[in-house]
Amino acid sequence: MSLKLSDDGGSRKIPIDMTPMIDVVFQLMIFFMLTLKIKADEGDFNINMPITAPAPTATQDIIVPPIKVRLIANPDGSLASLQLGRRNLGTGERAFAMLNSEVLNIIGRPGNPITKDIEVELDADYELRYQDIVQAISACTGRVDPATKQVVRYVEKIKFASPRAPKSGGG
Repeated sequence: MSLKLSDDGGSRKIPIDMTPMIDVVFQLMIFFMLTLKIKADEGDFNINMPITAPAPTATQDIIVPPIKVRLIANPDGSLASLQLGRRNLGTGERAFAMLNSEVLNIIGRPGNPITKDIEVELDADYELRYQDIVQAISACTGRVDPATKQVVRYVEKIKFASPRAPKSGGG
């Protein structure tokens, strides 16, 4: 291939080298061939299924309300009260242990299929120490099995209630 130019009334041919263009085309072709992923056809349902009556639905959706945990703080930021629903569990390590056992009682057993739908809502006072919030999250999500040293999950979904404005004054 060549290009004709007229220069002062005369024409002159300028050769165009096609080798680099052909190289680029082959490189692109090799690139696309190497990155091509061939997938099996989807939706091929050539299966002869037996015709039967529909099975009665024995399993019904179990609606479990969210577990509400309330953490009330003292003016100094320490935990004043830990509540599960409307029940006061107290303070300290004993309260978090009770929270853990109560959550286990609610879900039934670890690994229960309904635990994927159960949600824990934490409502903590603005002044509460971060350490108490983390302990509450740990108590709700599960425990470490003392025999196997494996983590046993109770609940996977934890959400926080809308933050409340800090208390003004001393209470």
